[in-house]
Amino acid sequence: MQNVLPQQAGLLVNQVSYRYSVDKNQEDYMLVHVQNDNARGGGYIFRDTTDWTGLPGNTLTKVVPIANGGVDISYWGRGSIEVEGFGTVTNPEVYYTYTYDPCFDPQTNPECPGYIDPFVVELTEVDIVDPLDDDLIQDELDRKANLRQQKEDEKEEARKKALDKVEEIEELLENILGIAEQSEFSMEQLIKHQQMLISLPMSYQRALVGGEYPEGVVLKDAKLPNNTRGLRVGMAQELLHQEMIMLQYAK
Repeated sequence: MQNVLPQQAGLLVNQVSYRYSVDKNQEDYMLVHVQNDNARGGGYIFRDTTDWTGLPGNTLTKVVPIANGGVDISYWGRGSIEVEGFGTVTNPEVYYTYTYDPCFDPQTNPECPGYIDPFVVELTEVDIVDPLDDDLIQDELDRKANLRQQKEDEKEEARKKALDKVEEIEELLENILGIAEQSEFSMEQLIKHQQMLISLPMSYQRALVGGEYPEGVVLKDAKLPNNTRGLRVGMAQELLHQEMIMLQYAK
């Protein structure tokens, strides 16, 4: 039937018309079936039978309407004319009348029943789940927050210890300088006290590369007096340097 009917979705065959001639003896038994196979199942989608038994040969024209307003084209299979008994059929002609349902697909026309406007979206309520409500996630966040706080506390404690150490050194240095001003400490004694109070990291102890630089000035006196004021200035500068180093390690 693909060569007989247009293969259009929504096409309904609503009437079958046929015409043929019969050549037979009047007394002979004869049935003629005009039929179409059911393309989507067994049996026939259409079958109309004429009983020619006891009738002389003749020409028949017949129109058979299809019930329920028609049957979809997809059901119409191979068509045939079958003769049962004695006799022959000549000059057969079969015609199918059909209509097209424009609303077979309701989306083809807004006026079709069941049409859905594609621009109207039905909003559905969606449950939003906050991942922070999950106990495992919240526990992990709390653990990381505690670790960060612990590190901050350790840094603050180290900074306080460094400041306390600097203050302790300043206090001891002031005591030493006060003693140096009231007594006659030698340069060697002051340096010895300074080394006892301040201990630099090993990374700061480096030997200077150099050689001998001959002295060109001849001093008349064999011994120079200790310069306590210069020593105090030098020690103050050294203390400031140590304080800067300690603050750096405290960060």
